[in-house]
Amino acid sequence: MNQTACAVFLVTASSEEEAKKIAHLLLEKRKAACVNIVPGVISSYWWKGKLESASESLLIIKSKASLADEIVEMVKSVHSYQVPEIVALPIIAGNPDYLAWIGDEVRGG
Repeated sequence: MNQTACAVFLVTASSEEEAKKIAHLLLEKRKAACVNIVPGVISSYWWKGKLESASESLLIIKSKASLADEIVEMVKSVHSYQVPEIVALPIIAGNPDYLAWIGDEVRGG
């Protein structure tokens, strides 16, 4: 699989339980090959004119870049936030065997 065809999606969730729900959905629908959940991330951000801080869980999702729109919609459909963080970063280099595995495991795109 072409390296640039793969992407890492970063999503924050309000809790580890919510992160697991999102991960399960993406994996079950074969829209991700792997999802790492990092609990206890402290996020600081502006929201509605106020500086906020929250403990969140971070999902690191390995998938295909071409599925970005679909992944955004799937995450938004189950996420508790009004405006969830969902960003995609292209994979510009990596283990070719791992990148091929992502392509083999993910359906669509």
